[in-house]
Amino acid sequence: MAQVQLRNITKHYGDTKVIQGINLDINDGEFIVFVGPSGCGKSTLLRMIAGLEDITDGELFIDGEMANDIPPAKRGLAMVFQSYALYPHMTVYENMAFSLKMAGQKKQQVDDAVQQAAQILQITHLLQRKPKDLSGGQRQRVAIGRAIVRQPKLFLFDEPLSNLDASLRVQMRIELSRLHQDLKTTMIYVTHDQVEAMTLGQRIVVFNAGKIEQLGTPLELYERPANLFVAGFLGAPKMNFLNAEVTALNGTDAQLRLKDGTSLTLPVIASQVAIGDVVTLGVRAEQLALPHTISGSTEAPVLQISIDFIEHLGDASVIYGHLANAKNDQQSLSIKLSADLCATSPALKAGSQIDVVMPLSRCHLFDATGQACRT
Repeated sequence: MAQVQLRNITKHYGDTKVIQGINLDINDGEFIVFVGPSGCGKSTLLRMIAGLEDITDGELFIDGEMANDIPPAKRGLAMVFQSYALYPHMTVYENMAFSLKMAGQKKQQVDDAVQQAAQILQITHLLQRKPKDLSGGQRQRVAIGRAIVRQPKLFLFDEPLSNLDASLRVQMRIELSRLHQDLKTTMIYVTHDQVEAMTLGQRIVVFNAGKIEQLGTPLELYERPANLFVAGFLGAPKMNFLNAEVTALNGTDAQLRLKDGTSLTLPVIASQVAIGDVVTLGVRAEQLALPHTISGSTEAPVLQISIDFIEHLGDASVIYGHLANAKNDQQSLSIKLSADLCATSPALKAGSQIDVVMPLSRCHLFDATGQACRT
């Protein structure tokens, strides 16, 4: 296993700064995921850890040893790419054994390593096939097996599932999680897919424009996003954002007014807001509910929504609409409900208006700069 430390890591291409002072500690045996939109710098940072990109400034430590100038082959790591990069003229066995043979290992050592990796990945029956005879998922297993046989102390994955269809991605996520449990090796995984990040990572690093927006467990990032970017990036459908104005402050409570006139009170960090500030209220689609599904009395505000479109997903339905009474500012919302509830509610159709309950305990508030300001 390996501990990885990044100290003020930067990367420039001419005058363009693509990595902006990254500081990060990755623990021994941890499965950590780098996630963010295309172009945010996550793959570049992974390649810098691998030694495939030079570090412009800052220090990289692997197991306490400064690795800036250590050649990639000497860093004790293995990388799995989006493209399988298998030798087409070689069998699966030969592809997996190639790096060990090049390193001068004995035939028996090579065979033991390949057989063990094949057993872990359940591809023993494929060892004599060639890549052209394999499915996409099988090829990706071979690429991972080629990395396993080297017994690295650090695995780097650069969007390895992007070329697979949806069902295979689900299957491979399960297999990668099992692989980490079996090997207990440090793994760094890059993806732009927030579902992969949430399901695979013990911790997630959310990147944007070459900087870390937030670091935490999947639940921490989902339940307590640090800013608007993280709140909007994680979750499907993405979090609803409503413009609001601070109309009064009472200690650590702020009274807010939405564009449709709805008033509500939320606890805030008082130093972050002032009366008259325009702030953003966030609430996830699955937290909104229809009034008749709420048991007992509730003081949660009720929003009137005009339905624009309903998306049926099988187990659930997502209602897309906007605040009905928001003059000159149609604030859009999505509401995620069970498919059974939608099927038995005739009022749920495009063009109709419905009332929706918004639980204040599940709301998030962001100040004018986009930073979370709830206590």
